[in-house]
Formats: sequence, structure tokens, C-alpha cells
Amino acid sequence: MTESTSNGGIHEVLKAGLLQWLPAPSRLETAIEGLTLSRYDEEVSAVRCFYTPMVALVVQGFKRSMIGDYEANYGDLHCMTVGIDMPGVFHITKASPQSPFLSLSVKLDRRIIARLMTQDPSIVAAGEGDGNPVVVDEAGGDLLQAFVRLVALLDTPSRIPVLAPMILREIHYYLLCGNQGKCLRLFNTTGTQANRIAEAISRLRKQYAEPLNMEDLARRVNMAPSTFNRHFKQVTGLSPLQFQKRLRLYEAERLMLMEGKDAGAAALMVGYESASQFNREYKRRFGAPPRRDMTKKRS
Repeated sequence: MTESTSNGGIHEVLKAGLLQWLPAPSRLETAIEGLTLSRYDEEVSAVRCFYTPMVALVVQGFKRSMIGDYEANYGDLHCMTVGIDMPGVFHITKASPQSPFLSLSVKLDRRIIARLMTQDPSIVAAGEGDGNPVVVDEAGGDLLQAFVRLVALLDTPSRIPVLAPMILREIHYYLLCGNQGKCLRLFNTTGTQANRIAEAISRLRKQYAEPLNMEDLARRVNMAPSTFNRHFKQVTGLSPLQFQKRLRLYEAERLMLMEGKDAGAAALMVGYESASQFNREYKRRFGAPPRRDMTKKRS
């Protein structure tokens, strides 16, 4: 049996598995921590989100993501790997009730990546890669089989605590050994400029509501401020201040849309001291003032 024939069978199994858990359009956070399933029955555009280190597999349909300065276009049985936290926008460009867009995503764990790189020196010997934090590639047979087993595990919840960690580790390993692993190796190799930027981004994610002191942030990752700013922008396409603003605005949008906060409360929670500044920056990013934008999105 050729790999293409085998992948064809896997394709049908994955579609059936996702449709079982997604009988209608939705985004499902599953009982397996880090595994999310998604279904769209119509094309959508300009959905803003904040990507974490992850791998996303399109099972059916087509997706276009803009992550920082990087564009990722991928369809059936292709996956996108993101090596660091990045703001982005995605578009579903191929979906209908008869042929819904189906995808799954798995959050990646830097601790697992580090352990695997220590245990298998051949992974590190493969090189650091080209510095691109986003990689799109066709999913290989081993990786697809692991995805199939992970989705199938949802049918037997009692086995999840024992088997899910092993399958997730396997997924990390296949990614590290393949083309998708270039960005993972780079951003998780201690001492590289990219690894220091990844550490700074993680700190920004945790402390986005606090005032930004770029000199202090650069010092914490052992880089001169000018060097830090240059490398940060090379990796993310944004300055540290722009990155923090995206974090704040995307979180404010989530607070208003998902938790029902008003604009004033959301602005304070994400670190804005001036409501007028928040309104200006929100309108600049989302195209409308907070209240009008929320009315449109809730409808």
C-alpha cells in the first residue's frame, strides 16, 4: 500500500471522527488537554486570535492565516506549526454545510520539546532552521496515525490519563524530526537569539497588563535593548510595544465578547489607564469603536 493510498484511508477516518464530535459548527475543547476540534459550515474572514506554540491540521477545507508578517495557506492533510506566541488573523475560504471545514489543533509543550532534544541528539543535529516561526507542510503518515489515535481516544475517557500523554509526546517527536521541527528546534535551543526572544514573548504574555519597560525586558533575556528590539521585530513583525498592544486589545475583545464586560472594565483589566486611548486603539485595530464592534459581533 502506498503512502498516498494509506493517507486516503486516514483522511476518511479523521473526517468521521471529527464529524462524530462536531455534528454542528463549533469549536470544541476536548477532554484531552490541548486538543481542540473545529468545524465551520461557511466561509469566514478576518477572525482575530492569538496563536500559542501549536500544530493545526486541516482535515477538510482550506484555511489562510496571517501570523505576524507570515502568511500560511493550507488545506486537506496539511498542517501549520507555530513555534512561538504570535498575534494572527485567519480566514476559512472553503466550507459549506455539505462539505464543512474540519480541523484539529494540539498545543505544543516546550518542556516536552526540550526533553526530546536531549534524549535524541539526532534532532539537534538536524540544525536550527531558517528562523521562520511558522511552517506549513504536508502531514506525514506517522503524524497522521498519531492524530487518528488521539481523536479515537476521546471515545474511551478512562484511558485518556494514561494514553494521551504518550500520543502527545509522539506527535511532538514527529514534528521535531520533520520539516515542521525547524522552528521548534530553533526557538527551544537554549542560548540562541530566537530562544531568548521566545522567553521574552512568554514573559509579555504573562505580564501584558503591566507597563512595558523594554530595557528591563531585554536585560532579563541577556540582550542589549537595540539588539533585542531588532531581533524581536525580525521574529514577530512587531516591536515589543506593538506586540503588547495586540495582546491587550485581543484580550479586551475576548472579555467583552465572551464574558460580557463593558468597554471601560475591559480596558482597565488589560492595562489601559485612559478610556479614550483604548477606544482609539481599539477602533484602529478592529475598524469600529468597542460598543459598535461588540453589537455587530454579537449579532
